[in-house]
Formats: sequence, C-alpha cells, structure tokens
Amino acid sequence: MAAARIATLRYQFPYMEQRRGRPDAPAVLVATVAAALGKAKEVAADLPLLAGGKSMGGRMSSLAAAQNLLPGVRGLVFFGFPLHPPNAPGTKRADHLAKVPMPTLFLQGTRDTLADLKLLEPIVKKLGALAKLHIIESADHGFHVLKRSGKTDESALGELVETTAAWAGKIP
Repeated sequence: MAAARIATLRYQFPYMEQRRGRPDAPAVLVATVAAALGKAKEVAADLPLLAGGKSMGGRMSSLAAAQNLLPGVRGLVFFGFPLHPPNAPGTKRADHLAKVPMPTLFLQGTRDTLADLKLLEPIVKKLGALAKLHIIESADHGFHVLKRSGKTDESALGELVETTAAWAGKIP
C-alpha cells in the first residue's frame, strides 16, 4: 500500500493482543475500530481517510460505519469480507451493510470459503452505486492463488493494491 502512496494504520483487537483464541464481543471489536480511527485522524489529519481491513477487521469496520461511529471516513475497503463461517453459506453477516453510508469496495477471491460469491454478488448489487465488488481469480480468503492459475501471491496482492488505489482515487 505504501508503494501506491496509501498510508495504513495497523492495529490489533484486544483478544489478539492478549493472545486469546476467542474473539472479543462485537461491541469491543467495534469500539476498537473506532479507537483506531481516532488514532488515524490524530496522526494523519491531512490525509483522506478510509477504513476497513482483512476479514473480521473489515466486517467490524462495516458494523462501526453502520452505527455512525466512523466520522470523516470516505470509504470502506474489505479485503476478504467474511460473509459466513467457512463452508457454511449464509448472508446474516451482511444484514447491516444497507446502513453503511459511504462507498464500499469488496475484494474477494474466487476460492474464498468465507464468502460464497453466489451469495455476495447479489448483496453488493443490492447496495447499488455505493458498492463495488472486485474478484481475484483463483484466490482464497488469504489471497493465496493456485500455482496452476499462472498467478503468484505477489501478483494477487498487487492487484488488491492497484484496485484499492484506483477506487480510492474516484471517491469525492
């Protein structure tokens, strides 16, 4: 992301920091996202602000946005939105997305066992002009690609960065 001139702020949820296996309650996770946003605004007040993250980090960012806890955020980026548990298709985790008031970018792999594209594509379509889905062929939830695809993990990550930068550049 730095090579694309996108600054990032990495943080951990309390359960990760404390090396506990079980995630914190959603309220704690959402509060952590809001606190990280506050820190980002503090250290980079002059930069356009996006929120999001990988897997649960993105999902918790979307919950925070749906609760209007992310003032000043121009858009959300989901690197592998976890629509459902592994190999247990469902859409309940997307119920709040209609309340997200800003543009969203979903970056998903075709082999992601946490987001059946047959379920995610109609959700993104229903969100309308505020939502965009970019599919990474042959990528799993961690954006690892099959060797036989002719791609490399590095090229898949490059595609994520390029797509994010291009999308972010179009947000007013």
